[in-house]
Amino acid sequence: MGYDYALVHLKYTIPPAIALTLLYRPLLKRIDIYKVLFLVTVAVVSTIPWDSYLIRRQIWTYPPSVIIGSRLFSIPAEEVFFFIIQTYNTSVLYLILSKPVFHPTYLVQKTKPNPVRIQQNLGQAILATCILGGGILFWTGGEGTYLGLILSWAGPFALLLWTLSSQFLITLPRTSTLTPIAVPTIYLWMVDTLALKRGTWSIESGTKLGLYLWDGLEIEEAVFFLATNTLIIFGLVAFDHALTILQTFPQLFPQVPEFPSPALLVKALLVDTAKYDQERINGIQQAVTRLQKKSRSFYLASSAFSGRLRIDLILLYSFCRVADDLIDNAADEEVGHSWIKKLTHYLNLAYASKEGRIISKKLDLHSYITNEFPESAQSALRLLPTHLLPFGPLYDLLEGFKTDLDFHQTSDGSKDFPIQTEHDLEVYGARVAGTVAELILELVFFHSYIATTSHQREGLVHSGGRMGIALQYVNIARDIATDAAIGRVYFPSAWLKEGGLTARDVLKYPNHPVIETLRIRLLAKAFGVYREAQLAIAQLPDDARAPMRVAVESYMEIGRVLREKGNKVKEGKATVPKLRRLRVAWKALNEG
Repeated sequence: MGYDYALVHLKYTIPPAIALTLLYRPLLKRIDIYKVLFLVTVAVVSTIPWDSYLIRRQIWTYPPSVIIGSRLFSIPAEEVFFFIIQTYNTSVLYLILSKPVFHPTYLVQKTKPNPVRIQQNLGQAILATCILGGGILFWTGGEGTYLGLILSWAGPFALLLWTLSSQFLITLPRTSTLTPIAVPTIYLWMVDTLALKRGTWSIESGTKLGLYLWDGLEIEEAVFFLATNTLIIFGLVAFDHALTILQTFPQLFPQVPEFPSPALLVKALLVDTAKYDQERINGIQQAVTRLQKKSRSFYLASSAFSGRLRIDLILLYSFCRVADDLIDNAADEEVGHSWIKKLTHYLNLAYASKEGRIISKKLDLHSYITNEFPESAQSALRLLPTHLLPFGPLYDLLEGFKTDLDFHQTSDGSKDFPIQTEHDLEVYGARVAGTVAELILELVFFHSYIATTSHQREGLVHSGGRMGIALQYVNIARDIATDAAIGRVYFPSAWLKEGGLTARDVLKYPNHPVIETLRIRLLAKAFGVYREAQLAIAQLPDDARAPMRVAVESYMEIGRVLREKGNKVKEGKATVPKLRRLRVAWKALNEG
C-alpha cells in the first residue's frame, strides 16, 4: 500500500481542476453540468473494460507500493479517478474556450464536394487506417500490442463521432477544438513522464515498441493521451452540434427540454442537413456580423446567455439595428418617413392572422419584405421572433424613430428641436430603449426554465423600461459630436437655455466646455435611473440574472469612463477598452 499515485492527483490533476472550476464558475449553466456529467459517464463506462483488460494482461502494471489498494475490475481506484479528472479538466477547458463561440453560425449543409467535405472524407480515411493498423498490431501481438490496443479501442469511437459531427467540427474556431486537445495533452505528457520515471506505473517491455517522444515518454503513452483528449473534445463537439441543431431549428424541434436525452441528441445529429433552414442560418450569420460591427457591447454580453434565448436576443437586436439604420441613413425626411411607414406595415402584416391576410388579399409577409426592403435588411425582418413578442413596444420603437426624423425639420430654423424638456427626453428614451428592454424581458420570460408570476413580470418590465432609459442617456452622452454631425441634439432645450446656449450652438460647437457640463448632468441622471432600476436585476430568473447584469454593466461602464477626468470621446470607437470590458463582465457574472 502506498500513496504515490494519489500524490500525482494531489499535485498535478486536482489543482488544475480547482483552477478551471473557479475560472468558469461565473459562466456555469445547468446544461454545462449535464454535459460534463454525460461525458464523464461515457468516458468511465467505455474505458473500464479496456483498461481492465490491459491490467489483467499485465500490459499496464502498478507496483503495490504506489497505490492505496482499492480496485474496480482490477483497476486501481486512482486510475478510475484519472478517467474522471482528465475528462473533467479537458471538458471545462473546452467550455471556457467555447463560451464566445456562437454555434448556430457554424452549421452547414452537405453540398457538392467542397473543402469541408474533402477534409471530412480524409479524416474518415485516416481514422479507418488507424483502426485497421491497430487491429493488425493487436492481432500480431508482441511489441505492438499496447499501441494496437489503443488504436483499435479509440479509433471506432473517434470515427463514429467524426462521421456525425466533422462538418461542424471543421468549421469551428481552432481555439475551441485544437487548443483544448493540445493543452491538456502536452500537460499530461509531462505528468506521465514524471510518473514513468518514478515507477508509479509502467508498461511491460514485451508489449511496447521501445520508441520515445522524448526522454522518459514512450510513444504509446503519448498516443494514449492524445487519443483520449481527442475523444473528449470530439464528444463535446458532437454534444454541442446536436444541441445547436435542436436550438436553431424550432420547426424541426418545437420543444426542447432543458436536458435533452441521449436519444434526442442522436436524433438531432441524424437529421438530414438538407432539412436545415439555410435562410435562417444565413440570417443568423448576418445578424452576428451586424452586431459585431455596430453593437459590440451587446454582442459581448449576449455570450453570457445560451440556447434559444441567445439566438432570439441576437435576432431582436439585429432587427432594431436594421430599422434604426434604415431611418438614420435616409437621404431626407421624406425617405425616412417612408421607411417608418413600411416598417409599420411590416408589423401590421406580422401580427395579423393568416386568415385576415387572405380575406384582405394583402401580400404575405415574406413577399412584402422581398419587394419593399433592401436585401441586406430582409433576413433581420424575416427572423424577428414576432410570435414571442408583444406588438406594442415595437410600434412604440417606431414612434421613437419618428422623433429622430423630426430633427430634419429643424435644419432651416423653421421649427424647434423636438427635445424641449426633460420629459421629452424621458419619453424618447422610453421609446427607443425602454421598449427594447421590455422586448428582451419578454424573451427571457418565454425561454427561462424558471417560472415567474404575472406580478413579478409587471415589476420587472417596469424596471427594465427604466433601465433602458438609463442606457439611452449614456448612449446620448457618448454620441454628442456624432449626433451633432447629422443635425441632432438630444439635450433638452431647457437645459441649453440655462447655460446660455441653443441647440444650433451645439451643432456648431459640440465640444464647447458648457456641453461637457451638460454631458456630466445627463450622466448623473442616467446613473440615478440606473440605481433606481438596478435592484430589480436580482429578481430575474436565475438562468438570466447574471447575463442581464453583464449586459447592463457593460453599457453603464461607458458612462463611468465618460465621467473620468481627462477622458476624450473617440468618435466611432469603443469608449471602453476591451480588457476593461472583460473585467466588468467578469465582475457582473460573479455578482450573479
